[in-house]
Amino acid sequence: MSHSTVDRSRAEAKTATETPAGSDGPAGSGKRRREAKLGLRPRFRRDRTLVLMTLPALLLVLVFNYVPILGNVVAFQEYDPYVSENGFVAIFHSPWVGFEQFARIFEDSAFWDAVSNTLVLFFLQLVLFFPIPIVLALLINSVIRPRVRAVAQAILYLPHFFSWVLVITVFQQIFGGAGIIAQTLRQHGYEGFDLMTDPGIFKFLVTAEGVWKDAGWGIIVFLAALASVSPDLYEAAAMDGAGRWRRMWHVTLPALRPVIALLLVLRVGDALTVGFEQILLQRDAVGPGAAEVLDTYVWWNGVRNQDFSYAAAAGLVKGVVSLGLVLAANKVAHLMGEQGVYKK
Repeated sequence: MSHSTVDRSRAEAKTATETPAGSDGPAGSGKRRREAKLGLRPRFRRDRTLVLMTLPALLLVLVFNYVPILGNVVAFQEYDPYVSENGFVAIFHSPWVGFEQFARIFEDSAFWDAVSNTLVLFFLQLVLFFPIPIVLALLINSVIRPRVRAVAQAILYLPHFFSWVLVITVFQQIFGGAGIIAQTLRQHGYEGFDLMTDPGIFKFLVTAEGVWKDAGWGIIVFLAALASVSPDLYEAAAMDGAGRWRRMWHVTLPALRPVIALLLVLRVGDALTVGFEQILLQRDAVGPGAAEVLDTYVWWNGVRNQDFSYAAAAGLVKGVVSLGLVLAANKVAHLMGEQGVYKK
């Protein structure tokens, strides 16, 4: 297939997107330069309404995401919250132990088991879960009738609003020892089964629960990216003789590539977080050997065993490794020609 018409239409669509209608390129760039020369106070007076609208969100992020980072100092202490009536003041009275907590972590075999389970779950979800929203977005985008598309989206979105308690209950009623499938098999003379307490398939079960709950919600970003694709590209590809599959390969997927790269970078950075509440609810059913991940490991040692310094050290290790994964994945995205989380 000749790609000259497709490339020309793609370039025209990109130019139309970057240059506002009714204004030429140099004029638009001159306007941007004049805005860049404005000082901080004039820009604040101009955009003060928007700034004030973002203050509540910024305050929430500051209080719940950045202020707790200061508490990581207890990872270098033998923190005892009972040396003072105030837990915050107790930080100043707890003895410093340096990197002793980190040495305990790396010598603990349970920690490495949790790391292993976390990485296995991450790779399973990356291979089995990550592509599904892309496929669903392509299928929904191919539906011509708006009403059918709206109904399909509503059905796929609905499980996202279920709590993990409800999701696990639904799976228990289907795949549990007293579930519908097991009871049906027993009624017909076969031996039943209980997938919900089988440690061997627990990781696949967790992945299936995540797919059912969140795959439909994940297609929103991809549908938004598909909505920005110029129809001229599809028309040009059709004029060159491209069928539906060739148009998807040469037009649709290249349009999704920047979004896929961005979400993949974020997913890699979130590799060590594979679902705390979901796994904690099923931890006792299959045992910690199969269900212990880093988040539940930190919770068990910090909240249940009240070894706060040890749990803080484990959480700090997880945060540093996650940051390194984000930077590495973003570098790979740059090498592939994509922007990633931030530009070079």
